[in-house]
Amino acid sequence: MKTRLPLIFLLNVAGFALFLSWYLPVNHGFWFPLDAAIFHFFNNGLVENRAFLWLVALTNNRAFDACSLIAMGCLMLSFWLREDSAGRRRIVIIGLTMLLFAVAINQLAQLLIPVKRESPTLFFSGIHRVSELLDFPTKDASKDSFPGDHGMMLLIFSSIMLRYFGTNAFSIALIIFVVFAFPRVMIGAHWFTDIAVGSLSVALIALPWCLMTPLSDRIIALFDRYLPGRAQQQLNK
Repeated sequence: MKTRLPLIFLLNVAGFALFLSWYLPVNHGFWFPLDAAIFHFFNNGLVENRAFLWLVALTNNRAFDACSLIAMGCLMLSFWLREDSAGRRRIVIIGLTMLLFAVAINQLAQLLIPVKRESPTLFFSGIHRVSELLDFPTKDASKDSFPGDHGMMLLIFSSIMLRYFGTNAFSIALIIFVVFAFPRVMIGAHWFTDIAVGSLSVALIALPWCLMTPLSDRIIALFDRYLPGRAQQQLNK
């Protein structure tokens, strides 16, 4: 892929503008009332509806996190099954490239973003916590919730699907993103802006340089060159 500098610049500007609209104003400007309203809406629902309480608890259990990996894997598997051996190997390599980007971007975001804030369940007093309402293992708090790493990983996955598998795959990946990222907001382990500002701004700044330049293709080519299986494919041709 050729480097698409104008679009990269535009997306970077959007990412920085989004982050600064939250970071610069006192008490995060208009974002904080929105964050608080969303948190209290879901938090009050925990004691008003027992079924909703269990839904929130179940979707924030570690097993549900594993379901997000299964959902991503199933989407990639749907493409893998249609390919020959060379295409299947390439899809595996794309998956490895995605994991590499996810680890690198997450670590850089944690290192470079000058923000450390606790989740709303630790920030507000007199609120309801799922861990206190139910005897069920769940994650309902975080001492450092910004940016949302779970949401960031799912956005990276969605972007990879768009780049290499097309818009239909991207649409399904976005559904996976919503289903598996926003339960953290519902339970109060993340603020809404941890994802809508934190995860999204990081994605807008970092991912264009990975996917709108030759970088991802070169990493895939590097994996293809050194990972086992290439020689066998050449013999089969």
